Amino acid sequence: MAISQAMCTSFKIALLDGEMDFSGNTGQTFKIALYTSSASLGATTTAYSNTNEVSGTNYTAGGNTLSISAASAASGTTAFIDFADTTWANATITARGALIYRSSGSGNPAVAVLDFGADKTSTAGDFTVQFPAADASNAIVRIA
Repeated sequence: MAISQAMCTSFKIALLDGEMDFSGNTGQTFKIALYTSSASLGATTTAYSNTNEVSGTNYTAGGNTLSISAASAASGTTAFIDFADTTWANATITARGALIYRSSGSGNPAVAVLDFGADKTSTAGDFTVQFPAADASNAIVRIA
């Protein structure tokens, strides 16, 4: 089993089909769920699943709701969007990666897989996912 950082292929298709909207005008909600090293996530992931999702103190299955911190933007020929960092407060959990997905509508379609590179642990402390700079080279969701 492995977690590989990727923009999910099904997400790219959903963008072309007009099924994803990050503008906030359509009531779409995006979430981030955390996973153990036993999870198998990557470009072929199509939807949220609770299989091998972390469990622990102050973590709820399905993860946290994400807030868009920077509206859709572009730099040169790359478009991108940014999320605000998210925290599970006073949590005792160990995670190897995460899945960003749309929780509104049907099917909980996948957006992107995050690979933390190693297990990350919090023990009765904050577990925070910090998103990179909102720019054409670093934003988690970017289309070149």
